[in-house]
Amino acid sequence: MAKLTIPSQELMYSGHAACPGCGGALAMRLLLKGLGPRTIVSLPACCWTVIGTPYPTTALRVGILDNPFEATGASISGLRAAADVLGMKDVNIVGFAGDGGTADIGLQALSGMLERRTNAIYVMYDNEAYMNTGIQRSGETPWGAWTTTTPVSGDLHGKPEPKKDMMGIVLAHRPAYAATLNPAYPEDFDRKVERARDIVGPRFLHIFAPCPPGWKFDSSETIALGRLATDTGVFPLYEVVDGRLAITRKTGALKPVEEYLHAQGRFHHFTPEDVAKIQAQVRESWDRLVQREREDLSRPH
Repeated sequence: MAKLTIPSQELMYSGHAACPGCGGALAMRLLLKGLGPRTIVSLPACCWTVIGTPYPTTALRVGILDNPFEATGASISGLRAAADVLGMKDVNIVGFAGDGGTADIGLQALSGMLERRTNAIYVMYDNEAYMNTGIQRSGETPWGAWTTTTPVSGDLHGKPEPKKDMMGIVLAHRPAYAATLNPAYPEDFDRKVERARDIVGPRFLHIFAPCPPGWKFDSSETIALGRLATDTGVFPLYEVVDGRLAITRKTGALKPVEEYLHAQGRFHHFTPEDVAKIQAQVRESWDRLVQREREDLSRPH
């Protein structure tokens, strides 16, 4: 039997308020296992303020600070400065925000945190819409996806804009570490969290977080859907250290993207032409990622 490497310590209480199958809850549980108890988490308005901090309770065994929707990056900069003044050098300062609070409302604060070289970890758990307030589209909602603000009716065919490239935006700031993570691959997830924990400087983790009610799939399928996202190339797993990119999961030939799309009700209106469009985009993005890795590996250290 293979030896398990995921830390056994649980820093998230059971009985929290997450929906069954919530990718964001899985993300938090695995994240805290890798970071350990010497951690302070700052949360903006998002699903996790409902999951984790309904007064007067908490779902986490670590320190929590609720901050304004747009202010996660600023909040963790302030927490880091305060911890340093108090001599708390061994404390992990973590911002844990959704895609709306990161890619849209909180983008300016994230950019400032990265530009100031704040020694903290910023986590975007990406469920690809504003789920807490009613499944409205965000900048991270994929092209063509149904949401309550990008309906499918008559001439309306889901979200008309593409998903925002948050990793590209973050990498333009030259962080000390950046990575994509998927709870469906916990060994890769934990290794990246522990690596981020031990690096000094601004770090960014983009976590894939399937949402059963928002994406319209059965809550028992979260892990299977997560694996499809990576194995089709929709959400590849990689990390960037000191500007060098390395893909951390390669599966040979990618699975057809239709397997991922057809598993979710938010894409049920897709025509064969829509699927072919997504397939071409995924293939182009994957080839570009592979080429970037090849070029980075060939550069002298």
